[in-house]
Amino acid sequence: MLSTRALEGAPNWIDLAAPDLDGALAFYGALFGWRFRPLGPDAGGYGFFQLDGRTVAGALPTGAGRELPGWTVYFRTEDAEDTAETAERAHGSVLFAPGDVMGLGRMAGLADSAGAVFRVWQPGEVEGLDAASEPGALCWVELHTPDVAAGAAFYHRVLGLETSATAFPDGMYTCVSPPGAGEDAMFGGVVRSADDPADAGAGAYWLPYFAATDPDAVADQARKGGGTVLLPPVTVAGVGRMARLTDPYGARFAVIRGERPQG
Repeated sequence: MLSTRALEGAPNWIDLAAPDLDGALAFYGALFGWRFRPLGPDAGGYGFFQLDGRTVAGALPTGAGRELPGWTVYFRTEDAEDTAETAERAHGSVLFAPGDVMGLGRMAGLADSAGAVFRVWQPGEVEGLDAASEPGALCWVELHTPDVAAGAAFYHRVLGLETSATAFPDGMYTCVSPPGAGEDAMFGGVVRSADDPADAGAGAYWLPYFAATDPDAVADQARKGGGTVLLPPVTVAGVGRMARLTDPYGARFAVIRGERPQG
């Protein structure tokens, strides 16, 4: 499961770019109880979403160096420069070169070989998120891509990520773990976007999942707040109850209440 442990290649940050930051703060505050702590005038509008005083995500207005609104997943690296160079060699793209972020760490903006955008974070003063895999916090990430094998190969080469197959009643699911950490550290999956009608026209992207005690209530509140329900709440045997949503500005995310293991 996704955790706050410092594991190379694992997600360690996530942030939202929104054209109306105040509107986004109101939307996610109603969904998850998040509060916003701005970092001050030197941060370009950037700040932290916090839950009970712990940081669960970042947020910034789209005018601060982001072209499109949406959620972006960050992966931990010990060397942002080397990771960016490896991504280019693996036929990905460097959207912006590694650079220092206010002494907090080093960041690079990348895209994989199918165009899915992601970031890497080389920790400095900030290691990563303060909470994970609890209600209101990031608990899973999922790559939606045209070619599962090609996607898995790219992230194995760039971040060392390892994959394993899990059987479900409707087919196989490709799970992702940090290098050498074992399946207990599994944090995400890879799915073929062509098999999902909700992905039509979306391209390749990383979908964040936030833990929720009541996905049905979150979906209802999202709709009331101007968001869209892409996938109404559904229970998947062996996984849990989940829903896929967008905020009022089109940023895609999902919520899930995981099943407790039996026995």
